Amino acid sequence: MIKSYRGKLADGGQIKLNLHTNDGKTGYRVVKFQTISEQGSAGGNAGEHYTKIWSVKQATVSTTTADINFDDPTLVSVNWSPNNAERPFATSIIFDNMILNQDIYVTHTDALGTQANNFYIELEQIDLTEDQALVAIVKNLRNEQ
Repeated sequence: MIKSYRGKLADGGQIKLNLHTNDGKTGYRVVKFQTISEQGSAGGNAGEHYTKIWSVKQATVSTTTADINFDDPTLVSVNWSPNNAERPFATSIIFDNMILNQDIYVTHTDALGTQANNFYIELEQIDLTEDQALVAIVKNLRNEQ
């Protein structure tokens, strides 16, 4: 089963997607992550959008710099989407081996401006055994510290 989410995030914005269940036996894997700017690049509306999915809430979200660290175990996915005529393409990187059974957080930074960015996420729902659910919960707890 596929669950989908869509929305719009302001520059420096963060949104929580509720995925947790009482028993933790429902897991999710990101299978699609797409973004598109709120505004076109015509008329000087250039932007450079970094939209990320996290397994834990971020204390702050920058509006000017978008550091990406693949060593961070709480980073689930990254979408880079430049909104200008020179680079009119988007790139998503999804860590497909990550199974989550807790809430996830989506953040957005426009490194060149202050535009909002739209996102679309598809999650594959996975039934977890008790052992798999426990491992996912412990991994999430360890990452929060």
